[in-house]
Amino acid sequence: MSDFLTSAYPWILSLHIVSVISWMAGMFYLPRLFVYHVEKAPVGSEQSEIFKIMERKLLWAIINPAMTATWIFGLCLVFTPGIIDWSTIWPWIKGAMVITMSGFHGWLSARRKEFERDENTRSGRTYRLANEVPTILMLVTVFMVIPKPF
Repeated sequence: MSDFLTSAYPWILSLHIVSVISWMAGMFYLPRLFVYHVEKAPVGSEQSEIFKIMERKLLWAIINPAMTATWIFGLCLVFTPGIIDWSTIWPWIKGAMVITMSGFHGWLSARRKEFERDENTRSGRTYRLANEVPTILMLVTVFMVIPKPF
């Protein structure tokens, strides 16, 4: 298996990067949809129902598959011999960021279900702040993987 991972490394890395880009695009866009949903679409309105469809499709057609692919290809990279030096700190920090991003993904999924049931209690400001979370997590992750400062 390790021979396969080593020979397929460029392909696995490429698929991992594409998956991460797709996941991040959705993680940036969903909180923004929530801002517009809460501020521009009163509960029960036709607009609100359209936002619900957009949010559900974004989550199920893009964000969830992209997160799954990110994890699969990321774990393949983790198990590729010679790629990660576990005696350094950077892979542990990166792993913590990926787990945190996955938790944030779960939080967004729960908020979507609240919107679906017309039970959202959060403000547009909350979702604007939430929109910053993926940016911070992405920056830390990229800086751990590329310059590897630790």
